[in-house]
Amino acid sequence: MNADFQTPILDSIEDLSDLRALSHEQLQLLAAELRNDTVRNVSATGGHLGASLGVVELTLALHHVFETPHDRLIWDVGHQCYPHKILTGRRDRMPTIRKGEGISGFTKRSESIYDPFGAGHSSTSISAGLGMAVASDLAQDDRRVLAVIGDGAMTAGMAYEAMNNAGTMDAKLIVILNDNDMSIAPPVGAMSAYLSRLISSKQFRSVRHFAKEIARKFPRPLKEAAYKVDEYARGMVTGGTLFEELGFYYVGPIDGHNLDHLLPVLRNLRDDKEPGPVLLHVVTEKGHGYKPAEKSSDKYHGVATFDLVTGRQHKPKANAPSYTNVFAQSLISLADEDDKIVAITAAMPSGTGLDKFGDAYPKRCFDVGIAEQHAVTFAAGMASEGYKPFAAIYSTFLQRAYDQVVHDVAIQSLPVRFAIDRAGYVGADGSTHCGAFDLAYLCTLPNMVVMAPSDEAELVRMTATAATIEDRPSAIRYPRGEGIGIELPPSDETIEIGRGRILKEGSVVAILSLGVSSNYALKAAEDLEARGLSTTVADARFAKPIDETLVAQLAQDHQTLITVEEGAVGGFSAQVSKFLANNGFLDHGLKFRMMTMPDKFIEQDKPAVQLAKAGLSADNVVATVLDALDDSTEALRTQPIGSA
Repeated sequence: MNADFQTPILDSIEDLSDLRALSHEQLQLLAAELRNDTVRNVSATGGHLGASLGVVELTLALHHVFETPHDRLIWDVGHQCYPHKILTGRRDRMPTIRKGEGISGFTKRSESIYDPFGAGHSSTSISAGLGMAVASDLAQDDRRVLAVIGDGAMTAGMAYEAMNNAGTMDAKLIVILNDNDMSIAPPVGAMSAYLSRLISSKQFRSVRHFAKEIARKFPRPLKEAAYKVDEYARGMVTGGTLFEELGFYYVGPIDGHNLDHLLPVLRNLRDDKEPGPVLLHVVTEKGHGYKPAEKSSDKYHGVATFDLVTGRQHKPKANAPSYTNVFAQSLISLADEDDKIVAITAAMPSGTGLDKFGDAYPKRCFDVGIAEQHAVTFAAGMASEGYKPFAAIYSTFLQRAYDQVVHDVAIQSLPVRFAIDRAGYVGADGSTHCGAFDLAYLCTLPNMVVMAPSDEAELVRMTATAATIEDRPSAIRYPRGEGIGIELPPSDETIEIGRGRILKEGSVVAILSLGVSSNYALKAAEDLEARGLSTTVADARFAKPIDETLVAQLAQDHQTLITVEEGAVGGFSAQVSKFLANNGFLDHGLKFRMMTMPDKFIEQDKPAVQLAKAGLSADNVVATVLDALDDSTEALRTQPIGSA
């Protein structure tokens, strides 16, 4: 790829009316320009490249054929929406994507009228699209609703729930299956394209509808036979029997990189007046058209900034191992000694580190696809048979399986171990991927042990501790990114359940922190000490059960007690405040304050900036302590001791 490429056609598009006025030949040229522009932008910002490159032609075709935004276009997950954003008035803002005050890496309703439904998590598009289609019918609006969903997202049960519902209705919904990984249909070629054009045409649909109406007049055995002849004849040439059974009219597969195939089929579907949902099966390739992405094992799904010509990513050298890798290596070491340990992930083997576990123990590692609900209950089933499952799922994705955590795990006290990655603020992925709520939704559950390491050494100990818990479920929540560079203990070293630790001793102020908040608390303590305020810093370790002895000691021996957690209201601090209130510690002058995430969603930015916006930085801890103190300390609020 030439870094100095020109984009004359793309430069000429001020709005989608310009796109729709282009000739077929110009669209072909525009596809190359749009692909190059996408690569150029992501090379400077990082982001989700592979999926976006895979839908360049499809994006052009959809906006060319359909009257968006009047016609609703929904992108499932949103990983593939970069070309869509470039075409819909956001090209000049692409250098800000995934950055503070910039545009989102996903579709976002507040960002553009061309984003009718926000995304970040998978498998929501068909449900949302059906809702829009039904609303359109009720309002008697003449619009098409299109939901683009990948084959990976189709593994989620929610997608099939939506399709099952849509199949019973006459709503005008077009689902486009973007098949870029697994082969679920015959090879794509000229014959397949011809058949797709034929069965999507008005003539074929009308004849088929007429035939069905005639068949309804037949005696029941003949009617059923007529239906089966149509169904299986089309299934033989298209492979769409599954979707037909769900009530969809199946068209495909077609080559998603060939505008000669895409455009006529989409026009047929646009002009089709027959009732009921349609599924168009489009086969694409992640990373298509950019050789480094095509050759990469992950097709450049999520990339750092990279060299435009070579594709080499600019990844800063790590100063310490990531929490993800520490967890993976710890689990492998434990599995070396215990053949009952198994690992489960929901389509994120590399993101959770379980790809390494799978390399070591392929028969004991299970990737269930984008199916968090199934993952949790699958783990519960294994636990019920005496195995020790570790379910490694991102915090924000575990939200999708909360009923299973409650009903299938907690109520039965099954020893499923939840390894919850990406807890707290996650940076560029913004609010959709922020691990804000795990502490709150887990700490409410009886029988649940909830741990949070303050450093990577503690993660090793907590992983080993979780492996020993046989009578109830447990969870370890840890952040994205690197540890602090501390020496790691032996992989089998455990800690006492419900026992915290003192990191620094003082006498006036006590800061009780959970997880990596301990690092901010220690920095705040240095500032407070400089102001003459002797400060204790304690690492809670456990959000549940809390160390009641430690909490009581801190409350009795200090004037002020502050709790700090990188989680929403209702989690760790709620456990502490309940204990303090019910045991009379707040009745005699103790100044108690809780620091949690604010009651709002924080958009994408650098994690440190997100933390400051949330009021959880070291400076915020200092300010909270000073605000809690009496007027007698007013002099200490203004400047540190020794600064005069």
